Amino acid sequence: MAGGGIVSSGNAKAYPGGLTCKVIMTCLVAACGGLIFGYDIGISGGVTSMAPFLKEFFPEVYKKESETKASSNQYCKFNSTTLTMFTSSLYLAALLASCVASYITKVCGRKISMLIGGITFCVGALFNGFALAVWMLIVGRILLGIGIGFANQSVPLYLSEVAPYKYRGACNVLFQLSITVGILVANAVNYGFAQIKGGWGWRLSLGGAIVPAIIFIIGSLTLADTPNSLIQRGKLQEAKERLLKIRGVDNVDEEFNDLVEASEQSKKIKSPWFNLFKRKYRPQVFFAIAIPFFQQLTGMNVFMFYAPVLFKTMGFGYNASLLSALITGAVNMLATIVSVLLVDKFGRRFWFLEGGAQMLLCQVVITTAIAYKFGINGNPGELEKWYSFLVVIAICIYISGFAWSWGPLGWLVPSEIFPLEIRSAAQSVNVSVNMIFTFFIAQIFLQMLCALRFGLFIFFMIWVVVMTIIVYYFLPETKGIPIEDMAGIWKEHWYWKRFVPVADEELAEVKDTNKDEELKK
Repeated sequence: MAGGGIVSSGNAKAYPGGLTCKVIMTCLVAACGGLIFGYDIGISGGVTSMAPFLKEFFPEVYKKESETKASSNQYCKFNSTTLTMFTSSLYLAALLASCVASYITKVCGRKISMLIGGITFCVGALFNGFALAVWMLIVGRILLGIGIGFANQSVPLYLSEVAPYKYRGACNVLFQLSITVGILVANAVNYGFAQIKGGWGWRLSLGGAIVPAIIFIIGSLTLADTPNSLIQRGKLQEAKERLLKIRGVDNVDEEFNDLVEASEQSKKIKSPWFNLFKRKYRPQVFFAIAIPFFQQLTGMNVFMFYAPVLFKTMGFGYNASLLSALITGAVNMLATIVSVLLVDKFGRRFWFLEGGAQMLLCQVVITTAIAYKFGINGNPGELEKWYSFLVVIAICIYISGFAWSWGPLGWLVPSEIFPLEIRSAAQSVNVSVNMIFTFFIAQIFLQMLCALRFGLFIFFMIWVVVMTIIVYYFLPETKGIPIEDMAGIWKEHWYWKRFVPVADEELAEVKDTNKDEELKK
């Protein structure tokens, strides 16, 4: 099946239980972990475009921006390694934290990881809000990054494990929706606080991160852990009671027994990290790396991190740039709601492919518009109103394409394809790759913009083409398949079936493992 190997879920088990109020409330509370990530993404770009903030902490950038208003190159006006380190240091910290979070998530449960993430983020927000020197900003960003690393490790797993399999996509996408809400709130906060006389509004913007952190902490305290996690830690009776509550039915024996069996199999795996390299897990590990890698190379985070900076670079005025970022944030949130409503109806592959095509077309328009206006040399000047309108509309359509495809699915698909025995370790790989390339893009974007000019957007266009082709040929459909039955989709795929063993081979592998353990004894 060269067309991507779409797999039917007709042979999958149909566990009882629907979308109960308990599940909805649980998922909404857990998804609040996305608020802290989204708030930070939105707040950092707005703050780094505020003149008082630049003047106090990055005077060289402030001077360059002021001079560039009458100079010849708009592309290089914000180019500063220190300034980008302020933004990107968070993602390097999140990368390192996700490795620790993997162990804590497995041994102590998803809830504990979520609490650690919320508390650490809260402390980081206080550091940034009261910062008196650049080092305090960087320390605050590192603490924020640790919080995000723990939240991004645990929340997608929590949502996938709690949700009924028929609605797993919609429940998991709530995390991405929460991220977009955080971005929108941050953009509104930036726009409002930028109007404060005296130039100290940036402190309220940065310190305001404590609000979503407290919401996440309180929410985490009210949650019980997932049945999968409780079973994994030997709390079988508590796990069954939890499963009965969230499914809203009188009998969950079939699903519970399958979860217990999966847990027993996972306990035979002594080193989940080492087992990631096994041939049979190659499909899952490939997508744990490829999806977050491509997600960052769509160019979306360029618009989210540096939206106000980017709009100012394109000639928008100061307040106009913040307002435009607010508009794109609203589009981002509304488009994600579309994904929540329809991801389980049309499936993952449809949205991946549609989103890729939509982003590509819009990037062609945006690149052409920027190239025509500024050319190679970046000639300065305010954009005409109709031209500004065209650019903002193209960016909004681009963002909507990402927001109902690669944005939410970048978290959903990796979290649902891993078997329990490697789930925490594989999710850590997913988060780590995401943070590596988020850091990479955040750190070098302004330098790349200065060096490549409008060619930077051509760079992102090429990656959108590549990732869309790979999804078309190599990603099977995972819609409507219980999370513990997910292994079957690889056995039927035209390419991945060569790596995944059939039942007899799996049985032989288990026997070999048992023999090895007996010899060691």
